[in-house]
Amino acid sequence: MSALPDMRHEDVRGEWRECTWTYFDGTSRRLLVTDVETRFPTGELIVSQTDVDGIITMCNEAFVHMSGYSRDELIGSPHAILRHPDMPRAAFADLWSTVEQGTRWSGYVKNLRRDGGFYWVYATVIPKVVDGVVVGHTSVRREPSREKVRQLAAVYATMRDEEVRA
Repeated sequence: MSALPDMRHEDVRGEWRECTWTYFDGTSRRLLVTDVETRFPTGELIVSQTDVDGIITMCNEAFVHMSGYSRDELIGSPHAILRHPDMPRAAFADLWSTVEQGTRWSGYVKNLRRDGGFYWVYATVIPKVVDGVVVGHTSVRREPSREKVRQLAAVYATMRDEEVRA
């Protein structure tokens, strides 16, 4: 994965906390994270496609709007640009091990917006398989159950605490 740019203070709205996030390949990025939630728009679907390495190759307007990035900023960027530090690494390990086997994965994800805020989604990631080989992924996100979000926020916090202690 190519290094992602650090988040900039001028792009963030609201009070923020700073952290450094290190990705699976060892690259790191300064994140400026707020507690400002953007609620998922009722009736919308967020759709994107990536290559096998997770680089965004296509996204719809709902994805652009919810992420806070421009389409030009998203296309060609790793999908990990949306990785919120509250998400446990184990959740993404499960996602990747599932889709690399050519199997569909679904789950709740807290995404990081360009402005430091966040939004929750219920995501389904579908591998694109050609001649038995995974060559990319399509992700469709829809409005999450607020009850499940409340439950999973607590579960994910416990998982992250355990990861930090390990």
